Amino acid sequence: MSDELAARHCKPCEGGVKPLTREQSQQLMQALHADWTLGDDGLSISRRFEFAAYDKTLGFANAVAWVAISEDHHPVLTVAYAHCTVDYTTHAINGLSDNDFICAARIDRLVRTEE
Repeated sequence: MSDELAARHCKPCEGGVKPLTREQSQQLMQALHADWTLGDDGLSISRRFEFAAYDKTLGFANAVAWVAISEDHHPVLTVAYAHCTVDYTTHAINGLSDNDFICAARIDRLVRTEE
């Protein structure tokens, strides 16, 4: 299911739709790497990625930025020396949308070969 999710593209979300329910989000979480976590409030997902050095972390952050720009759906990135945390939510609906899971699945593809 992860490959199916990653093959999809984000749809513009300007509000007016309901966020995913916790149950819908939990179902979609099964398609992502096990390190993704659903926020306690059910409104966000996040994953921390570990790297050997700062240059690898920055390379990853730039690759995530490329996904964000190409899909027009932007996470919060927290970058440190040897790790980067990616947090997704859809601000226009104050919760999660399919877009968050599509982008997370695409990011999983970026690091799949290193796991």
